[in-house]
Amino acid sequence: MELFWRQGFEATSTEDLVESLGIARGSLYKAFGSKEQLYALALRRYCERHAVGLVEVLDQAEQVRPAIRAVLLELVEADLADPERGCLLVNAATERSAHPNTVQQVSRTMGQVESALAGALERARVRGEIAADKEARELAQFLTTFLQGLRVMGKARADRAFLDNAVEVAMGVLD
Repeated sequence: MELFWRQGFEATSTEDLVESLGIARGSLYKAFGSKEQLYALALRRYCERHAVGLVEVLDQAEQVRPAIRAVLLELVEADLADPERGCLLVNAATERSAHPNTVQQVSRTMGQVESALAGALERARVRGEIAADKEARELAQFLTTFLQGLRVMGKARADRAFLDNAVEVAMGVLD
Protein backbone atom coordinates (compact mmCIF):
# COMPACT_ATOMS: atom_id res chain seq x y z
CA MET A 1 0.00 0.00 0.00
CA GLU A 2 2.76 2.44 0.93
CA LEU A 3 4.60 1.86 -2.33
CA PHE A 4 1.54 2.45 -4.51
CA TRP A 5 0.62 5.43 -2.32
CA ARG A 6 3.99 7.08 -2.76
CA GLN A 7 4.73 6.16 -6.39
CA GLY A 8 1.36 5.50 -7.99
CA PHE A 9 0.33 2.46 -9.98
CA GLU A 10 2.14 3.18 -13.23
CA ALA A 11 5.45 4.19 -11.65
CA THR A 12 5.54 1.10 -9.44
CA SER A 13 7.27 -1.75 -11.22
CA THR A 14 7.00 -5.42 -10.45
CA GLU A 15 10.62 -5.23 -9.32
CA ASP A 16 9.70 -2.47 -6.86
CA LEU A 17 6.95 -4.69 -5.45
CA VAL A 18 9.18 -7.76 -5.20
CA GLU A 19 11.86 -5.74 -3.43
CA SER A 20 9.42 -3.98 -1.10
CA LEU A 21 7.59 -7.18 -0.14
CA GLY A 22 10.76 -9.24 0.11
CA ILE A 23 9.37 -12.08 -1.97
CA ALA A 24 10.21 -13.66 -5.31
CA ARG A 25 8.39 -12.63 -8.49
CA GLY A 26 6.63 -16.00 -8.70
CA SER A 27 5.44 -15.67 -5.11
CA LEU A 28 4.06 -12.23 -5.88
CA TYR A 29 1.93 -13.60 -8.72
CA LYS A 30 0.93 -16.67 -6.73
CA ALA A 31 -0.13 -14.60 -3.71
CA PHE A 32 -1.82 -11.70 -5.50
CA GLY A 33 -2.44 -12.78 -9.09
CA SER A 34 -1.22 -9.59 -10.71
CA LYS A 35 0.03 -6.08 -10.05
CA GLU A 36 -3.53 -4.88 -10.77
CA GLN A 37 -5.01 -7.21 -8.15
CA LEU A 38 -2.41 -6.20 -5.58
CA TYR A 39 -3.19 -2.55 -6.28
CA ALA A 40 -6.90 -3.21 -5.78
CA LEU A 41 -6.17 -4.84 -2.41
CA ALA A 42 -3.92 -1.96 -1.38
CA LEU A 43 -6.52 0.64 -2.37
CA ARG A 44 -9.26 -1.25 -0.52
CA ARG A 45 -7.09 -1.44 2.59
CA TYR A 46 -6.38 2.29 2.42
CA CYS A 47 -10.06 3.09 1.95
CA GLU A 48 -11.11 0.85 4.82
CA ARG A 49 -8.57 2.37 7.18
CA HIS A 50 -9.20 5.99 6.30
CA ALA A 51 -12.96 5.92 5.73
CA VAL A 52 -13.54 3.89 8.89
CA GLY A 53 -11.39 6.34 10.86
CA LEU A 54 -13.41 9.30 9.61
CA VAL A 55 -16.72 7.56 10.28
CA GLU A 56 -15.63 6.70 13.82
CA VAL A 57 -14.54 10.28 14.56
CA LEU A 58 -17.84 11.67 13.31
CA ASP A 59 -19.97 9.01 15.00
CA GLN A 60 -18.26 9.49 18.36
CA ALA A 61 -18.15 13.29 18.28
CA GLU A 62 -20.15 15.02 20.96
CA GLN A 63 -19.94 18.21 18.90
CA VAL A 64 -19.84 17.82 15.14
CA ARG A 65 -18.38 21.15 14.02
CA PRO A 66 -15.16 20.84 16.05
CA ALA A 67 -14.85 17.22 14.89
CA ILE A 68 -15.13 18.22 11.22
CA ARG A 69 -12.63 21.05 11.70
CA ALA A 70 -10.23 18.67 13.47
CA VAL A 71 -10.48 16.13 10.63
CA LEU A 72 -9.81 18.79 8.00
CA LEU A 73 -6.87 20.25 9.92
CA GLU A 74 -5.45 16.76 10.44
CA LEU A 75 -5.47 16.31 6.66
CA VAL A 76 -3.71 19.66 6.27
CA GLU A 77 -1.02 18.50 8.70
CA ALA A 78 -0.58 15.20 6.86
CA ASP A 79 -0.19 16.96 3.52
CA LEU A 80 2.23 19.55 4.88
CA ALA A 81 4.31 16.78 6.47
CA ASP A 82 4.49 14.69 3.28
CA PRO A 83 3.03 16.47 0.23
CA GLU A 84 4.43 13.98 -2.28
CA ARG A 85 2.37 11.17 -0.85
CA GLY A 86 -0.94 13.01 -0.73
CA CYS A 87 -4.09 10.91 -0.54
CA LEU A 88 -4.13 7.49 -2.18
CA LEU A 89 -7.82 7.89 -2.94
CA VAL A 90 -7.23 11.15 -4.84
CA ASN A 91 -4.17 9.63 -6.51
CA ALA A 92 -6.22 6.62 -7.60
CA ALA A 93 -9.08 8.78 -8.90
CA THR A 94 -6.76 10.86 -11.04
CA GLU A 95 -4.29 8.22 -12.21
CA ARG A 96 -6.72 5.34 -12.76
CA SER A 97 -9.94 7.02 -13.88
CA ALA A 98 -10.14 4.73 -16.92
CA HIS A 99 -10.17 1.60 -14.75
CA PRO A 100 -13.71 0.64 -13.63
CA ASN A 101 -12.65 -1.28 -10.51
CA THR A 102 -10.66 1.68 -9.23
CA VAL A 103 -13.47 4.12 -10.02
CA GLN A 104 -15.93 1.84 -8.22
CA GLN A 105 -13.73 1.67 -5.09
CA VAL A 106 -13.19 5.44 -5.09
CA SER A 107 -16.92 6.10 -5.56
CA ARG A 108 -17.89 3.64 -2.83
CA THR A 109 -15.47 5.23 -0.38
CA MET A 110 -16.59 8.77 -1.23
CA GLY A 111 -20.16 7.60 -0.66
CA GLN A 112 -19.20 6.33 2.79
CA VAL A 113 -17.54 9.64 3.63
CA GLU A 114 -20.54 11.59 2.39
CA SER A 115 -22.96 9.40 4.36
CA ALA A 116 -20.93 9.77 7.54
CA LEU A 117 -20.82 13.53 7.10
CA ALA A 118 -24.55 13.69 6.31
CA GLY A 119 -25.41 11.69 9.43
CA ALA A 120 -23.18 13.83 11.63
CA LEU A 121 -24.50 17.06 10.12
CA GLU A 122 -28.10 15.96 10.59
CA ARG A 123 -27.37 15.28 14.28
CA ALA A 124 -25.73 18.70 14.47
CA ARG A 125 -28.77 20.32 12.85
CA VAL A 126 -31.17 18.62 15.27
CA ARG A 127 -29.02 19.71 18.25
CA GLY A 128 -28.79 23.29 17.00
CA GLU A 129 -25.07 23.22 16.14
CA ILE A 130 -25.94 24.32 12.62
CA ALA A 131 -28.93 26.28 11.36
CA ALA A 132 -32.20 24.38 11.06
CA ASP A 133 -32.56 25.43 7.41
CA LYS A 134 -29.30 23.78 6.37
CA GLU A 135 -29.60 20.58 4.33
CA ALA A 136 -27.30 17.95 5.82
CA ARG A 137 -26.94 15.99 2.56
CA GLU A 138 -26.02 19.10 0.54
CA LEU A 139 -23.46 20.16 3.14
CA ALA A 140 -22.05 16.62 3.17
CA GLN A 141 -21.69 16.68 -0.62
CA PHE A 142 -19.90 20.02 -0.44
CA LEU A 143 -17.57 18.89 2.37
CA THR A 144 -16.78 15.61 0.59
CA THR A 145 -15.83 17.57 -2.52
CA PHE A 146 -13.92 20.13 -0.47
CA LEU A 147 -12.02 17.42 1.38
CA GLN A 148 -10.73 15.97 -1.88
CA GLY A 149 -9.86 19.41 -3.24
CA LEU A 150 -8.00 20.16 -0.03
CA ARG A 151 -5.94 17.00 -0.57
CA VAL A 152 -5.15 18.03 -4.15
CA MET A 153 -4.02 21.48 -3.00
CA GLY A 154 -1.86 19.88 -0.31
CA LYS A 155 -0.20 17.72 -2.94
CA ALA A 156 0.28 20.84 -5.08
CA ARG A 157 2.28 22.23 -2.15
CA ALA A 158 -0.10 24.98 -1.05
CA ASP A 159 1.23 26.55 2.15
CA ARG A 160 -0.26 26.35 5.63
CA ALA A 161 -1.88 29.78 5.45
CA PHE A 162 -3.66 28.88 2.21
CA LEU A 163 -4.87 25.50 3.50
CA ASP A 164 -5.90 26.80 6.94
CA ASN A 165 -7.83 29.66 5.32
CA ALA A 166 -9.59 27.22 2.99
CA VAL A 167 -10.65 25.13 6.00
CA GLU A 168 -12.04 28.20 7.78
CA VAL A 169 -14.00 29.26 4.68
CA ALA A 170 -15.39 25.74 4.32
CA MET A 171 -16.37 25.69 7.99
CA GLY A 172 -18.19 28.98 7.40
CA VAL A 173 -20.61 27.14 5.13
CA LEU A 174 -21.98 25.51 8.28
CA ASP A 175 -22.94 28.90 9.78
